[in-house]
Amino acid sequence: MELTVLGAGPAYSDRVGSIGASYLVSRESAALVLDLGQGAFPSLVNAWEPSELLGVVVSHLHPDHFVDLVPLRHYLRYEFSPSRCVTVYAPAGIDRRLDGLHDEPGFAGQALDIIELSEGVRTIGPFDLAAALVTHDSESYGFRVSAAGSSGPGLVYSGDCGRADDLRALIRPGDTLLVEVAFGPGPVPPGAQHLDGPTVGALAASTAVGSLLLTHLQMGFDPDETIESVRERFGGNVRFVWPGDRLEL
Repeated sequence: MELTVLGAGPAYSDRVGSIGASYLVSRESAALVLDLGQGAFPSLVNAWEPSELLGVVVSHLHPDHFVDLVPLRHYLRYEFSPSRCVTVYAPAGIDRRLDGLHDEPGFAGQALDIIELSEGVRTIGPFDLAAALVTHDSESYGFRVSAAGSSGPGLVYSGDCGRADDLRALIRPGDTLLVEVAFGPGPVPPGAQHLDGPTVGALAASTAVGSLLLTHLQMGFDPDETIESVRERFGGNVRFVWPGDRLEL
């Protein structure tokens, strides 16, 4: 599998070029997108033909993880004749939110085939997608993407997560862990429902991940200091990902 980072930013940032969370996972001429946050659609168009995606998988219903479904919907509806459709796997209610944004009942359904997420494993083309509830919003998921039917390493994506232990059910030894580290070297303020470097480092060490990819760093926190806080607990490969990165998994 290959990971292309379309966007890795938080809900707001002072970093020029910061784009909301979005990650393209491709294998055998097929691809899934994990989240599609603000500003990610142009990166998607330049990385993959959006109408040929097997699906967009949305971790939770905060706009920095799904709002570019709006330009995706417009693209599918107006760039093709007849219009095309892409499947969206998302928590319940995303269609109402998209329809409400435009005050147009049926807006989302004109180009997006929405399937409600639930815990468990489903096969999508050459991928197995495992979903597990995590602590964040009222319905938030982390995911594991792997080659269908394979026992080999996969990619575990945290989405936004306020309790590191929620991810343990998804992680297998040797996996790549793509994990939010919103509060940098920490600590996380009470009730914030996000993670920091020390917590992520401890999780990675105890689950024997193969490599650790950090993302979703909030404004005001330093990437180098964050990496050092992770390395105090995890001795393996660790780095931040930024828009445009392409990694073999």
